[in-house]
Amino acid sequence: MMSLNLDEHPHRRHNILTGEWVLVSPHRTKRPWQGKQEGTVSEERPKYDENCYLCPGNTRASGEVNPNYESTYSFTNDFSALLSDTPDDGYEDGLLRARNETGICKVVCFSPNHSLTLPLMKIEAIEKVIGLWQKEYTELGAMENINHVQIFENKGELMGCSNPHPHGQIWAQCSVPQEVEKKSRQQLHYWRKNGASLLQDYLIQEIHLNERIVAQNEDFLALVPFWAVWPYEVMIAPKKHYQNIEQLAKSERTGFAEIIKEVTIKYDNLFETPFPYSMGIHQAPTDGAGHEEWHFHMSFYPPLLRSATVRKFMVGYEMFANPQRDITVEQAAQTLRKLSNEHYSQKSD
Repeated sequence: MMSLNLDEHPHRRHNILTGEWVLVSPHRTKRPWQGKQEGTVSEERPKYDENCYLCPGNTRASGEVNPNYESTYSFTNDFSALLSDTPDDGYEDGLLRARNETGICKVVCFSPNHSLTLPLMKIEAIEKVIGLWQKEYTELGAMENINHVQIFENKGELMGCSNPHPHGQIWAQCSVPQEVEKKSRQQLHYWRKNGASLLQDYLIQEIHLNERIVAQNEDFLALVPFWAVWPYEVMIAPKKHYQNIEQLAKSERTGFAEIIKEVTIKYDNLFETPFPYSMGIHQAPTDGAGHEEWHFHMSFYPPLLRSATVRKFMVGYEMFANPQRDITVEQAAQTLRKLSNEHYSQKSD
């Protein structure tokens, strides 16, 4: 009887963090592509743009004026998706139900320099971004009725970024989002059954196998997870069992900054273009529970598939059945791992 070959045969892979499955069809990488190709994005930007709402000293659409900040800078979003004064009420009519949601949305400017994305920033500057993430997670999470803090970045027009100034966002809210609830259940079940961190045990296995690792240092591991959905999806996680980023020591914050820079440089080098992605940090809810089961991690979901102009679309089967990918995660990891750690725009002739 023929055995299953993960590099050749269609198969499903289990996501241990959500309990869901992804369909992998490695044989489809041979199909020709005559579909949509996105235009390339210009990467030439000034250090300061007088028309940018996020540059230091500029007036935002709300009329508020940014300070002349010299490092990272955060402020409450002028057009927040969540509001702190939403009426404490609900709606119910037969099968129709709704309930109020309160929260705070913030914008995090990574640098005063309009042209600097994470892969082009110095390690010390990325450390300051991480420090601000830690501060916001702690302060927002300590507020009454804030039970979850979501840190994320949408980079590039392909991912819906409305302003090219390098920045991320933080949404802090009363309820715990569905993706986080799924991961909480899976990790808690494993913790109660095994008395250990699900993700830490997974990282140990991946280090032993050494098939999907993209980069690592003393404190952090970056890999294409076994169950990845996006073509060049990457997860970064601490090797130690930490529930949230606030627990990182100063030296570990440096290690985190180093691996973020390494991964994002590899992304840009892959197709020699400012690589678009959505990045988010999943960590323990701030609902007052201990959450010993949680192991925080950062995930990058990039849409580019074959080149700087060909993207992966989540349509058809993905929308109506479950996620599907063609290129195997092992192939993606090998491709990323081999890329230079020197940014293509800074290489000498």
